[in-house]
Amino acid sequence: MSCPNYSIDLQGPDLAPYRAGNTGMDYVTSFDSGAPGPHAVLTALVHGNELCGAIALDFLFRQNVRPLKGRLTLAFANIAAYESFDPEAPNASRYLDEDFNRVWSADTLEGPRDSRELRRARELRPLIDSADLLLDIHSMQHATAPLMMAGPLAKGRRLAREVGVPQTVVSDPGHAAGTRMRDYADFGLAESDKNALLVECGQHWEKSSGSVAMETALRFLLHTGVVDAGFAVPHLPKEPPPAQAFIEVTGPATIETDSFTFTQDFRGMEVIAKGGTVIGHDGGRAVTTPYDECVLIMPSRRLRRGESAVRFGRYIDAD
Repeated sequence: MSCPNYSIDLQGPDLAPYRAGNTGMDYVTSFDSGAPGPHAVLTALVHGNELCGAIALDFLFRQNVRPLKGRLTLAFANIAAYESFDPEAPNASRYLDEDFNRVWSADTLEGPRDSRELRRARELRPLIDSADLLLDIHSMQHATAPLMMAGPLAKGRRLAREVGVPQTVVSDPGHAAGTRMRDYADFGLAESDKNALLVECGQHWEKSSGSVAMETALRFLLHTGVVDAGFAVPHLPKEPPPAQAFIEVTGPATIETDSFTFTQDFRGMEVIAKGGTVIGHDGGRAVTTPYDECVLIMPSRRLRRGESAVRFGRYIDAD
């Protein structure tokens, strides 16, 4: 089975065993150690066609993961979209009504708008409010190296460095189209100890994205102290991860018309040597790189007005 340019090399797990959970929210299971410690939350399927996170959480369940301290919650988010996944049209199940990962602001969650994604986000909001540390597991449209999306704050970059994978960390403010879960509430406040990461594990249906999701989840849980080396290390690569590189996103190219096109088939992580290079056209307006050595982050196939066509970044020294 395939979509343009990409075959479907992953199979999402059967999530029926996890439907009841134990929290009063379908597909949300929480384990409390009874010992002091953080509440660590892992979320998967914020987008229904991103299978790697479901594979990672299913793996943790099958390994009978339990926290040594604090509390651990595993949550499958947009189940309705996931259940609509069709390998013949794999992009169609990203969401049903609207992007689940653009609704995480108080104004939106408490506002009058309605959608299936918003109803589920409102249901999950108390869980996300209770999280001290969040890892939200995603994948990407194009086959590029995995990315850790650490948000714009130093605390996010620190957490990414402490987790240690993936190799590339992107420090970014999110999207003009709406607030991501990883930027929600206290996660986006420098003065709060609450912290969150979003990992992009590779192309949606590459087999390797499942392995990246599992490694990142295990290293995140090791860092939090929720699991120990005896649980995690047997499932981790024997070689230590390579040193990380950090990219700061300075802003997106937000689409203003209904006719955006790129000048090339950009896939992400291209470094454009000269500032002012034309990389696309938004209606009659040329879209150019804002500075020399500009990195193109996650160019989109969903070229719709109001959304990010691509984000511009540059390599920086980590804090």
